[in-house]
Amino acid sequence: MLTLYIHPLASFCHKVLISLYESELAFEARTVDFADPGSAAAHVERWPLGKIPVLHDSETGRVIPETSIIIEYLQTRHPEHFHFLPDDAGQQLDTRLWDRFYDLHVSVPMQKIVTDRIRPADAADPYGVAEAHEALETAYGMIEGQLSGKTWAVGEDFNLADCAAFSALFFASVVHPIGDERPALRSYLDRLLQRPSVARVIDEARPFFRFFPYKEALPERFREKTE
Repeated sequence: MLTLYIHPLASFCHKVLISLYESELAFEARTVDFADPGSAAAHVERWPLGKIPVLHDSETGRVIPETSIIIEYLQTRHPEHFHFLPDDAGQQLDTRLWDRFYDLHVSVPMQKIVTDRIRPADAADPYGVAEAHEALETAYGMIEGQLSGKTWAVGEDFNLADCAAFSALFFASVVHPIGDERPALRSYLDRLLQRPSVARVIDEARPFFRFFPYKEALPERFREKTE
């Protein structure tokens, strides 16, 4: 009934996969191979922007893009499985805020740093990369303050913001290390890594880590299994 179009190395796909593994909702994951013209063309027909992940619900016939919208859609359709937005209106706003924060202010600068490494030398953007590092430094400081006294991103319950947080922080912490001066953030990332849903996402991504442009900077516990 539910088909999720993904690539196992794509951090935004990890966000939705974590929510699905947490909920134990049945679905089929299909990898989009952008190097295969047929696979790429089929996905562009599905969603002309060509971005992943994209969810197809065969029961309703709907194609749902964008990670946060996919998760909210699944909560609306399957409330018995999905509960990633709190019932309290104030906590909902906080959850949506930090969900967007991790997507826009951690994932986006992280991706700028990563993609610049694979650009041709004459198209490199050192100024943009320096800005991205500065943005991550600012974001880390804000997250450190936000996490004070909390187990998860906005309180004691794992929710949408935590799904976004892992997908952003895992690769961001590789290209821009968190540092010992942010113990709350470091502990939070460790808690995320211990989550069974997150461990499953990492295991599925392991065969693809060798394609990550900063693979030499991945923690040893991940690199050892990819080399």
